Amino acid sequence: MILVSWQRASILALFCSSVYAIGQSTCVTFQPSSSSFSVVSNGAAAPIYLSSDEWPGVQLAASNLASDIQNVTGHKPQLANVTSTSADLKKSGTPIFVGTLGKSSLIDTIVNNTKLDVSAIEGQWEAFMTKVVSNPIPGVDKAYVIVGADKRGTIFALYDHSEQFGVSPWYWWADVPVTTHPNLFVTPSGCSHGAPTVKYRGLFLNDEQPALTNWAMEKFTNGTGAPLTGSPFNHVFYTKLFELLLRMKANYLWPAQWASAFNVDDPQNQFLADFYGIVMGTSHEEPMMRSIPVEWGLFGTGPWDYTTNNKTIYQFWVDGAERAKPYESLFTMAMRGDGDLPLSATDAISSLEQIVSDQRQILMNVFNETNVTNIPQMWCLYQEVKGYYDEGLRVPDDITLLWTDDNWGNMRRYPLPSERNRTGGAGVYYHYDLVGDPRDYKWIQTAQVSKVFEQLSLAVDRQATRIWILNVGDLKPYEMGIEWFLTYGYDSPRWTLDNITSFTPLWATREFDLDAADAQEVASIMNNATRFLARRKPEFLNSTTFSLTDYREADNVLAGWKALNDSAARINTKLSSSKQPAFFQLVFHPVQAGYTLTDMWVSAGINNMRASQARVSANDYADRVEEMFDRDWELENEYHTILDGKWDHMMDQTHVMYYYWQQPMQNTMPPVSRVQAKKNALPGVMRIVPEGTLGAGQATTSTSARSGTTAARRRSRSTRTRPAGSR
Repeated sequence: MILVSWQRASILALFCSSVYAIGQSTCVTFQPSSSSFSVVSNGAAAPIYLSSDEWPGVQLAASNLASDIQNVTGHKPQLANVTSTSADLKKSGTPIFVGTLGKSSLIDTIVNNTKLDVSAIEGQWEAFMTKVVSNPIPGVDKAYVIVGADKRGTIFALYDHSEQFGVSPWYWWADVPVTTHPNLFVTPSGCSHGAPTVKYRGLFLNDEQPALTNWAMEKFTNGTGAPLTGSPFNHVFYTKLFELLLRMKANYLWPAQWASAFNVDDPQNQFLADFYGIVMGTSHEEPMMRSIPVEWGLFGTGPWDYTTNNKTIYQFWVDGAERAKPYESLFTMAMRGDGDLPLSATDAISSLEQIVSDQRQILMNVFNETNVTNIPQMWCLYQEVKGYYDEGLRVPDDITLLWTDDNWGNMRRYPLPSERNRTGGAGVYYHYDLVGDPRDYKWIQTAQVSKVFEQLSLAVDRQATRIWILNVGDLKPYEMGIEWFLTYGYDSPRWTLDNITSFTPLWATREFDLDAADAQEVASIMNNATRFLARRKPEFLNSTTFSLTDYREADNVLAGWKALNDSAARINTKLSSSKQPAFFQLVFHPVQAGYTLTDMWVSAGINNMRASQARVSANDYADRVEEMFDRDWELENEYHTILDGKWDHMMDQTHVMYYYWQQPMQNTMPPVSRVQAKKNALPGVMRIVPEGTLGAGQATTSTSARSGTTAARRRSRSTRTRPAGSR
């Protein structure tokens, strides 16, 4: 395979110098050179300086960088706000200066003093650059300058360095250990990145009951939740999530909403989202920054129907816009019916056009803005709304059209050439999780990196790059898939058909500090596990999914799972105890869980087949089903008890024995049959089981002669088998 130059550089950096950055050019080294800048060496850390007029979110990210450096090296840098004339600077040696163009007076002074060329990033959304400069301010001979074009550009630059130093974005959310180094250096040319491919890149916490809700209730509340909603999703929870998003260079969030209301659950939620640097939105069914159904249930009156209750709903939306006004927001427009169903209006298209017109008037009034196009807006073409659009629904040109998949990871369509010049552009709403027909899937990761690449590379080609939002359910089971979605959205041109296979080994190397061979093995495990789980999602398995009679299909499926399980177990034994909890969460649990569930269902199928054949071995498979059913719970319990119960409840999701589309209220073991082993079976002819059959020869079963025929009656009375005479 021919790799483009950036990937060759990344692979060499990974396996030669152990710089753990996925999909980005690296500027960190662990060995000095004549021109490198010392971040930490010989026990001394370069101080980190900002100015007091910097964005609070940048101040916070710089503090996190200082802590990350301490965790990697054991030495914490001094962190302080300074001015260009501060006396301390003359004693600081070689500092790191951090700031945002046009916001940080310190950075603006340095740019002016050094004539630093910032033209490549100036005015660019979320861009950044870093560079070693000489004589940045009087008394300082040399410094490393980290400059962002805007708030998030600076934040992303800081977290980009943290990742390269050895801190995974998942250090808290998946307990990935920090990779330690005694010394840290950066190259003189530094790191840089222009505007991301996709402007708004984010996650949707959805279908968050029971797992995420129960976990958050235990870990972040006193067990009662918010006063009005009972929700556990307070600012303590969300600030953990905000940091994770920013470390993965995401910037956008649709908050949990089943039984929650982001702004009502905790008044600090939206303020802190803006403080950190997260753009808030709401889901496709929640217009104008209001939670549906929770907020409407608390504060609304009358039906959720604009044709009959427009005055009440109008004011409800005004209040939402007023509340969101101080903060960076992306407004969801239009409306769906009660319960996330189609509108009840007879003429839904004209009704929606009027609704959006009224909503835009609200935005102009609230923001005192004569040009509503200055306010970011989005309209999600979900389910029936796409049909309305195809039938002629008129959408203002500046509103981003959010195209959706079919709930199963297959995009329904992308913008046509005639639709690609809209000023609002287009985006993607994609699912890793679903509650709905024909059956929920929300237990473990089933999304394949290759499938997501195939679908979203089309989005890039067809210019649907204004917004990408991913439905991630409970978040935790989908860690690798989430990072791939966001990584690709951040810098799509870096990933091609020639190098897409490098993502998973890069991820495995960063998370588990593996050598090249073991990283490739983990990549193979994850790529095959998601392939196995995607060909039939776990919630859809049953005792007849894989053929027991043709081509050894069920045997081959189980053999494939066993090979993955054995491989994962081998890697697990090689890891230190500090790395095993992360490996369990990210690799070993999904492999064992998928293998166990598949084994249980295949064993149930064999049990039923052998019982129909009057074979006593059916009982062995009944025992096997029960053993695997118990093993399924044991794996869940192991997940809930590792690290002193840190992730208790995160695997609460039921997934065995669906009776209709909605999740079962309890896992139920598949039905099995038992044969009376102490009773002699009725004598019959020798059983032969040719390929493609359930077995022939026992006259009184459905697998051979029909009962009631003369032959069946005669053979059932036979007391001995005479093969030659019975042809």
